[in-house]
Amino acid sequence: MPKYAIHLFMPATVLLLSAILIALPSTGAAAGSPAAGSPGAPIIPAPPQLAAEGYLLLDADTGRVLVEHNSKQRLPPASLTKIMTSYVAAEEIERGTLTETEEVDVSVKAWRMEGSRMFIQEGTKVSVDQLLKGIIIQSGNDASVAMAEHIAGGEDAFADVMNQHAMRLGMSDTNFMNATGLPDEDHYTTASDLAKLTIALINRHPEHYKLYSEKSFRYNEINQSNRNKLLWADRSVDGVKTGHTEAAGYCLVASAVRNNMRLISVVMGTKSEKARATESQKLLSYGFRYFETVRLYDAREILNTVRLWNAEVSSVSMGLGEAVVITLPRGSKGSLSAAMDVESVILGPISAGQALGQLTVSMGDNVVYEGPLIALADIPEAGFFKRMWHSLSLFFLQLFGGDPLKIP
Repeated sequence: MPKYAIHLFMPATVLLLSAILIALPSTGAAAGSPAAGSPGAPIIPAPPQLAAEGYLLLDADTGRVLVEHNSKQRLPPASLTKIMTSYVAAEEIERGTLTETEEVDVSVKAWRMEGSRMFIQEGTKVSVDQLLKGIIIQSGNDASVAMAEHIAGGEDAFADVMNQHAMRLGMSDTNFMNATGLPDEDHYTTASDLAKLTIALINRHPEHYKLYSEKSFRYNEINQSNRNKLLWADRSVDGVKTGHTEAAGYCLVASAVRNNMRLISVVMGTKSEKARATESQKLLSYGFRYFETVRLYDAREILNTVRLWNAEVSSVSMGLGEAVVITLPRGSKGSLSAAMDVESVILGPISAGQALGQLTVSMGDNVVYEGPLIALADIPEAGFFKRMWHSLSLFFLQLFGGDPLKIP
């Protein structure tokens, strides 16, 4: 297929193609970054080393991991478990099997739960929306058990529901035994799996996720503050959840947005409440300082329009089926180049979504994106006489070295 260069950030307009591959600026690079020796190339220091058992930092929009240590090691999550507890509730609300206003009966088991509590009372009724605030903001074990019993009939059954959701989300190193995160040797997860859960929570339930940014909640005449101290220390942080048991240490999943970039950090097994906040802040500061999220193309944006033969119309527009968003070292966007490989002759009929070529985006010698160029619309085949005329015209065009893709 002939290869053509395109301007990486050209607006959605028809591109004039040339039979010559235009040389675009490029530099040598290592795995998605400009070569360190290139003049003007961003200098990225080694990532911070944290005093934690396991940790992870990633770009929520692209999934690119920026920093990790023992991110797939199975560890006790403590109250980070409640991210899944609230996620299950949000899923039930989405399905219509649960409403925020319905009343939940508080059982003896829920009332007697130890550890952090919302202070709900046995024999009373509490609305679902209040329980969610008790779970998310106050980290209430009593609220978590009440929710579990209401949704699944019991905490064991609810744990099974949690595990089924974990499987759907690809959390392959996770197993839940309860809704609270209280210690159990068979209750574990990883920093990587918690990041997957957090991304799903934010993307699938954005309104529900807003609860994670609330700094306090008052129930039963008791006001309790959110234990995520980053909500006060960093305005860009809008969640997520803390956890602590003797076995798990002090843990924190955090998320923040700056300049249209959302980062998620997971820190597990630190020594103190202060340490989990400090170590999480180190990760977020590193990610925002040295990386950026770049949207290259929108889904179905017209990237090229070429000549079409044997069809009712004379041209076909092509683009990408999905938006292209990548994570780059900050300031390196100008080092990107893009090229298209398009079929040498395109014949009708055409179906929307049909692959007509390939788009490759590179940084130096490293490919940062590769995907099919697809037709953006259905185009029917031409009638018999028009097809005969096109066949004859195409024969002579190619005989004399013409470009079958160039629109006359």
